[in-house]
Amino acid sequence: MRAVGPRAVALTTVCACAAAAATLFSVSFAANAANAPEPARPVIVVLGDSISAEYGLPRDTGWVALMRQRLTDQRIDYSVANASISGDTTSGGRARLPALMQRLKPSVVVVELGANDALRGVPLSTTEDNLRTIIEQVQQGHAKVVLIGMYVPPNYGPDYTQKFHGMYGDLSKELRVPLVPFLLAGIADKPEMFQADQIHPAQQAQSVLLNNVWPTLAPLLRTSSPR
Repeated sequence: MRAVGPRAVALTTVCACAAAAATLFSVSFAANAANAPEPARPVIVVLGDSISAEYGLPRDTGWVALMRQRLTDQRIDYSVANASISGDTTSGGRARLPALMQRLKPSVVVVELGANDALRGVPLSTTEDNLRTIIEQVQQGHAKVVLIGMYVPPNYGPDYTQKFHGMYGDLSKELRVPLVPFLLAGIADKPEMFQADQIHPAQQAQSVLLNNVWPTLAPLLRTSSPR
């Protein structure tokens, strides 16, 4: 039998150690990969008022909750943070936004504000300035914006009504953000689709509201690959 020299023994030992180390590294890497937390899902924030805050509705029956369910059903891997507050104005939304952006770091912000400004007699120029600032702050945070338009009741007069609704379209064009022309499209002239106050949409109207928003929102979302 051929004699094995010291150098051969040393080389064999080194190779064996290297193989063992490689095996140990592979096992350790696989274990770490298995235990690593999944990347955080991108976040959609809805910054709205009572129409988005489920005013007068059973919990988790509003259009935002239905949107969350649709995302799950269509395997679109986003979380939804409903930051809507009943009675909120564009000033309130503007004040709350920086903390929301810092804490949630959203990928998309849906802005549904302005109607309460009109109800409170806030000057249109103030509402427009607030919405512009909200949109610009979201864009500066590298998130996308969906702007939701509204109408005010006709008793405000045709001139104000047209200017109020036109404000949303003007901001959409100026800041290049997608617009939902009217959240209440398809139900505005149907009393049975509203609660007793005839201001807030009823539960049966919520799917219509979601369907008004979805065609504008969906193209902005990344679709998960099938599992």
